[in-house]
Amino acid sequence: MQKILFITGSINQTSQMHQIANELPEFDCWFSQLFTDNRLFNLLINHSSLLKGTVLSGQFRASAEKYLRRHNLQIDFGAKLNNYDLVVFCSDIVVPVRLQKFKTIWVQEGMVDKYTLLSKIVKKLKLPPFLCGNTSLNGSSNVCDVYCVASSGYQEYFIERGADKIKTVVTGMPNYDNLSQFLDNDFPYRDYVMVATTDMRETYRVENRPAFIKKATQIANGRQMLFKLHPNENVARAEREIRKYAPAGALIFSTGNTQHMIANCCELITQYSTVVYTGIALGKKVHSWFNLEQLHKLAPIQNGGSSAENIAQICREYINHTGAKQHFNPQNALNNHISQILNDELLINY
Repeated sequence: MQKILFITGSINQTSQMHQIANELPEFDCWFSQLFTDNRLFNLLINHSSLLKGTVLSGQFRASAEKYLRRHNLQIDFGAKLNNYDLVVFCSDIVVPVRLQKFKTIWVQEGMVDKYTLLSKIVKKLKLPPFLCGNTSLNGSSNVCDVYCVASSGYQEYFIERGADKIKTVVTGMPNYDNLSQFLDNDFPYRDYVMVATTDMRETYRVENRPAFIKKATQIANGRQMLFKLHPNENVARAEREIRKYAPAGALIFSTGNTQHMIANCCELITQYSTVVYTGIALGKKVHSWFNLEQLHKLAPIQNGGSSAENIAQICREYINHTGAKQHFNPQNALNNHISQILNDELLINY
């Protein structure tokens, strides 16, 4: 049986890979947290706190593997147990050289950080993308054979930053391709101004959190506020700051279904968070530290939750592709899949 390795990271990335694997029952699917074979980086991961805020760290691996075990999925951390016919990545910032001998597919899992001067320098000098210290070059290294992206806006974005056009295909993005489903929920609060925070400080970026809370309070203008903390945040510190700078009675959640909370809000305030796309898809007034016009252009397509199936079909066709890697056309594979679905529907309705 042909084997596929899915590279995981955050719970969002992990659940996305799980959805794709569920569409590939005829293959032997395995999972590994994102890893590196670089000795220096592994020393830092194992013996310092420098990379604690990244998906390479132990806390992310522990959370991902807890999820994998709960769903009885096979784990091969570091790709040590098997050789693989295909590797599906959630990030191309770190791609071990020994995995590049296999067929590879990159899957977008969320927005990427702002493209900065440092990003341009790293890209221009062809330095390792991780030197940016953020995800600004995720999807732009061009090291994978196929790039599955969330929208035509993102396709254009990644091509402009280095991905080959022939490699990219708009499949949609699991977890963000059927956002209207979250309107039906049992979250008890409604009609509040929601603030979704980001883990910038935990990932060694600068943030003036008191100023952000004060700005959000100004936008709320006396309306009920609800703060949803990023899963990677220092909860005690964040709660302490909100209590100090936000109005009394502000609701604070460190856990819970963020999508349901957004569905029930009247206005959404974000920093650098993919959840802004939920607000956009559901017609909410949104605020972001990204340019709003660009966000509307980049917003993931809404295809009724078929992104995982689309990506799985590309995996299926690529793994069975017998020609050279560069001769595989993912767009043709997706078009064939869509045509087959339409033909099946015509036969059913005939």
